[in-house]
Amino acid sequence: MEISKVCMQEKKLESKMSPAEHATNNDNLLARSRAAVWHPCTQMKRLETLPLVPIERGEGVWLYDCDGKRYLDSVSSWWVNLFGHGEPRIKAAIKTQLDKLEHVMLAGFTHRPVVELSERLGELTGLGHAFYGSDGASATEIALKMSAHYWKNSGRADKNRFVYLAGSYHGETVGALSVTDVPVFRSAYSSLVRDNFIAPSPDSRLAGPGETAKDVAEAAANGLAAIFAAHHTEIAAIILEPLVQGAAGMAMYDPHYLVRVRELCDRYQIHLIADEIAVGFGRTGTLFACEQAAIKPDLLCVSKGITGGFLPLAAVLTTNEIYAAFYDEDVTRGFLHSHSYTGNPLACAAALAVLAIFASDNVIAANAERAARWSTRFATFAQHPRVSHYRNTGMIWAFDVADERPGFAQRMYRAALAEGLLLRPIGNTVYFMPPYVMQDDEADWLVQGTARALEVALGGQEEQDDAAIA
Repeated sequence: MEISKVCMQEKKLESKMSPAEHATNNDNLLARSRAAVWHPCTQMKRLETLPLVPIERGEGVWLYDCDGKRYLDSVSSWWVNLFGHGEPRIKAAIKTQLDKLEHVMLAGFTHRPVVELSERLGELTGLGHAFYGSDGASATEIALKMSAHYWKNSGRADKNRFVYLAGSYHGETVGALSVTDVPVFRSAYSSLVRDNFIAPSPDSRLAGPGETAKDVAEAAANGLAAIFAAHHTEIAAIILEPLVQGAAGMAMYDPHYLVRVRELCDRYQIHLIADEIAVGFGRTGTLFACEQAAIKPDLLCVSKGITGGFLPLAAVLTTNEIYAAFYDEDVTRGFLHSHSYTGNPLACAAALAVLAIFASDNVIAANAERAARWSTRFATFAQHPRVSHYRNTGMIWAFDVADERPGFAQRMYRAALAEGLLLRPIGNTVYFMPPYVMQDDEADWLVQGTARALEVALGGQEEQDDAAIA
């Protein structure tokens, strides 16, 4: 039985239960989840001491548990929710599509939502022929395979390796792990992961005395240039997260780096894959982060916010040149990659509704105003004696906390829940990536609750480290 139905049954019985009986009922639900569900990015044994939170419903920036307690979703439920839980226009689009067609295979068939979405994405990016998957990692796999296959079709089968940045994260499937530099995700599967080239990160936190973020970007680009010069005959593509490396602790960098990478890719005939899975759809202040460097990638990966957090969907868009290399009478030269739910009509309808909201609500301009107001509030953390590198890009804020004891992320997460906040620190980095519809009074709630949780976390007992929490 799904959790929402269990919660409804519990509420009907609540008036007949004593507080102790009600608590026991919730405990039973959580025990059943531990027994039946393998939760992601979780050491399941931790759930013995850090219980799951059973969520019944969501509304706006708030999540509500079975007891009616609310939590401000300051991380947009793993960075997917753009316009709040239950956004009525996205719901209406899904319901309308549900009455027409829930799904049809996209091999040999097509449908209006996938055509319209592909056209719209092409208009917005200058790239075409959208290829669909179901999540971010699948988009990474598609892009890597597409790049290597392009070079093979072009008579350059030797160009089949990739470059990725230090601290990068592009997913947890095997191909994606080969371009991911987060040991907690990658190390256990090292025997399965292909060796690729790792380039210096342009993370602005690496700036030395007197250096600017642009200086760091230039130095990182020079390091990349050396790799390209030595190995360009075997490199198919570089993959990077434009402007913000998420799992690296919201590592933010100057757009100058993207300009230099584009120049180097053109010089050495290497594809540029922009992983905008987390940073696309307005997160960095423009619809797509690459716009801030006025560059166009060869392949663009999108997912997460594309459906506003309602349904899983991913897409890879590419240049006409890459597409043309697969267009042939020979079937083996085609891109024979597939997912059962590729281009699902319900997900495409949700994505079209999201893009319509961007247009009708002038979201990018409105977000610039919101970011300015909220940054004034959030900047208070820069004054904390244990905080360094307070930073902001668009609708992402982050700061690093000095605490040498292991387990800060767990302590902060637990303390934030007690304050009615959903925070998921990355190591010692606390970040906010809220839905765009958060109100100013809710931003105040976030600041005040985070400040109290931070003091609790810094004063709490040592816990086992959990670098995987994100």
